[in-house]
Amino acid sequence: MEKIATSNLKLGIICGGQLGKMLIQEASKWDIITYTLDADENCPAAGISSVFVKGSNFDYDAVYNFGKLVDILTFEIEHVNVEALKKLKSEGLNIVPDPHVLELIQDKGLQKCFYRDNGIPTASFDLFGCKKDIFNAINENRVKFPFVQKLRKGGFDGRGVAVINNLGEVDKLLEGPSLIEEKVVIEKEIAIIAARNQKGETKCFPAVEMVFNEHANLVERLVCPSSLTPELNSEAEALASKLIESLDMAGLLAVEFFVDVNGQLIVNESAPRPHNSGHHTIESVTTSQYEQHIRAILNLPLGSTSLISPSVLINLLGEPFFDGPVFYEGFSECLAIDGVKIHLYGKKIARPYRKMGHVTVISQSLESANKKADKVMSLLKVKSWKN
Repeated sequence: MEKIATSNLKLGIICGGQLGKMLIQEASKWDIITYTLDADENCPAAGISSVFVKGSNFDYDAVYNFGKLVDILTFEIEHVNVEALKKLKSEGLNIVPDPHVLELIQDKGLQKCFYRDNGIPTASFDLFGCKKDIFNAINENRVKFPFVQKLRKGGFDGRGVAVINNLGEVDKLLEGPSLIEEKVVIEKEIAIIAARNQKGETKCFPAVEMVFNEHANLVERLVCPSSLTPELNSEAEALASKLIESLDMAGLLAVEFFVDVNGQLIVNESAPRPHNSGHHTIESVTTSQYEQHIRAILNLPLGSTSLISPSVLINLLGEPFFDGPVFYEGFSECLAIDGVKIHLYGKKIARPYRKMGHVTVISQSLESANKKADKVMSLLKVKSWKN
């Protein structure tokens, strides 16, 4: 990317949420001009982007016209009008990751078929066109309880997913083209972010262990390094590398795994972008996921992914029953704790379980980081002035 050293490179980012904001913060270190497209002029990235363009990531014209403004285009969310991206690519715009990767990932059915066809271990599944087809399969004993339904398109952060444990819960089924997969008996959930540039250089970040908020079905806590055995860790890294290479993609690919009760790795889902499971890398890894994404999409040498220190990341979620202008209770008390790094995303309105920020706790040992994280979780609450 010959413009990287000239301060004239225009990087376009589709959507300006917290991922876009942190990507811009990293790009600014190299004096890259950043353009952001988002429908919300108050989105987290709007205030720090070099140029903000208001428009929907779903709208063909908005995405196409935005792409004509920049030298290279990337995204921080999967839900983008891929037809506009294909048109831009045909006209010579550098889009990384490639639209064909995005199109595949957008459809969870195609995603699962890709895993199966490329020897990536995943839960057994079937595809269905509508809820009625699923009912028929249940009645014919072709679908057995318990199972998980995932809408093929549109779901994220736990939305578009229904867990059906028995016949009495079938009223929870969602309408729309879906995949049905067996419910895996999970021992733990981990994630690995793989990075690859257009030269084929590939590196993986250390695995993180994910702890979920059972009410919101969102990741509430991430622990790095994970408790995987060295053998299982190597296997997970090899699978993440195989997947990003099989996709022939450049950029970042976050791969979420189940570890079942038999100690087997099962790929759940993947995302071709910076990811919640990599926020901690800003403080705890030599190269953050955001710098690595920029290196990868600009076809630069990838940075070191060596761990600087153990870390525990806490997602700051809006407290239940609070909806209004945000207020962070316990903020100053947490800043007094050594090794606590607080990131607020700039969202003005708190809502129940809305992601409002994160805290990374670094320490010399994982035990110490966990203890400090417990204290942060007891002190720091996302509330609102009005509820």
